[in-house]
Amino acid sequence: MLATPHALEALAEIEAEERQGRRVARLLKESQLPKDKTLSTLKLERFSATIRAQVRALAGGDFLPAATNVCAFGNPGTGKTHLVAAIGHELVRSGHQVLFTVVSELVEKLLAAKRDLKLAREFRKLERFDCLILDDIGYVQHNREEMEVLFALLAERYERRSVFITSNLIFAHWDRIFRDQMATAAAIDRLVHHSVLLEFDVSSFRTEHAKRRGKAGPSRSDATS
Repeated sequence: MLATPHALEALAEIEAEERQGRRVARLLKESQLPKDKTLSTLKLERFSATIRAQVRALAGGDFLPAATNVCAFGNPGTGKTHLVAAIGHELVRSGHQVLFTVVSELVEKLLAAKRDLKLAREFRKLERFDCLILDDIGYVQHNREEMEVLFALLAERYERRSVFITSNLIFAHWDRIFRDQMATAAAIDRLVHHSVLLEFDVSSFRTEHAKRRGKAGPSRSDATS
């Protein structure tokens, strides 16, 4: 019995959905995004109305064609990593290529590539990612060689691909990272030329959680241990 045009159309739609599902699963695995840091697990109500609006806009991915960067600043524990990772998940679901990495780990990888004379090849590999999320740049105190490869990466992606950066240091203190005033100014200039700045003026999630646990008192297992 021949399938009707309606049945064929339904089958084509199912096949397309399955292909998209497989593609998203592959992109998500490749992204190295923290699995639990999604919008559904993010307490958006803790953030300002401005940040909530920016999150909704960024999750749509309209900033990617213009290679707009996103810089998230705030004290430790304020939700910077969770928020940018959640946006990353939404971008992946829309079919975009995203890579999440801790800055210190990426710098080590770039240094190894430089020693093997393969730095340009490594940059080409990173080029295919529409969005590169660099987490915890403020925790790394770079020596000159580390600073040079990180600066080279930012220069390579300038006006070509988007970069997300989380930092516990505002720009005024980035000389602690790049250790050179000219390099610091040049790095900041490339990041902010086309950028969205997110300032996390909230208390630490971890501190609040610890306070709540303290008020609740010890659990039965704690009391008997």
